[in-house]
Amino acid sequence: MQMRRLGNLWPVSRLTLGGGGLGQVWGRTDRAEAVATVHAAIDGGITLFDLAPLYGRGEAEAVIGAAFEGKPPAGVRFATKCQLGTPAVASESSSIIRKHLERSLTAMRLTRVDLLLLHSNIIPDGYRFPRDAAVQDRFATPVSVYRDHVIPAFEALMREGLIGNWGITGVGLPDTIIDALRADPKPAVVQCVANCLDSAGGMRRFDEPARPRDIIAAARAAGVGIEGIRAVQAGALTDQLDRELPENDPDRRDYERAAPLRALARSLGTTTAKLAHRYAFGVDVDTVILGVKNRVELRDCLQAEAEGALSAHLTRQIDEAVGRR
Repeated sequence: MQMRRLGNLWPVSRLTLGGGGLGQVWGRTDRAEAVATVHAAIDGGITLFDLAPLYGRGEAEAVIGAAFEGKPPAGVRFATKCQLGTPAVASESSSIIRKHLERSLTAMRLTRVDLLLLHSNIIPDGYRFPRDAAVQDRFATPVSVYRDHVIPAFEALMREGLIGNWGITGVGLPDTIIDALRADPKPAVVQCVANCLDSAGGMRRFDEPARPRDIIAAARAAGVGIEGIRAVQAGALTDQLDRELPENDPDRRDYERAAPLRALARSLGTTTAKLAHRYAFGVDVDTVILGVKNRVELRDCLQAEAEGALSAHLTRQIDEAVGRR
């Protein structure tokens, strides 16, 4: 397994095991198989686990607790997230973040995590999303709350030793995310979309271009660590969707758009997921977060990592096939 430095932090494995699959967000598994997948990830050289309490209503974090029983191997690191949204009282942000973290630590049977990420979309004060505006207080945090309350809360948790450092999820309004990456203090890491469609699927609630590669470039220039997410875009970049979706669902539309990628994978004698992950390795990210739910899917990703990034020629061929602009 290749190792890369995560921004200005520490070396991490080229692959990170995410909690979405472990928490059954991307199809059914069971606790025993999820735990076995965690151990297989360690055996495969993975050193970072990316969790969140929202993955399976805490199931992903409970899997970590069951897998390691509070005694993870030396050198293994953990990240979790807090979807703060817009608190009714901004000054309560710190206590909300602390409660979320404490629940996560209890579930994982850990005394600290290496990273805590704000999983909310950071938005300009007064901004309303074109879609889901009625419920955006659940998933969006105004920039003034981020600046005046979230960052101080994270830094206090660092001083207490409950977290090693902090970061943000970078799938919101591009200019706002880029501003956060250039500000001081800046996050230590950002999670960015890294796939051949440049798509976050259903996570994108605004109309303007998502510009994930501009966000990645801004993070690199700022010395911020970059974690690539959505390498297979919620299953859209796999051989077959693992769940039923309505025809107008963004992830289903991406699946249909990716038909040329599936055809190319067949012609190369590989899986679409493996091809998509190898494409993601060629995007300028430090580590790629996996959404696998079992050892079979994990094995495919480990093989992809061993084969490395695609050639420039094949990357261009994919870009042209899927119409990436």
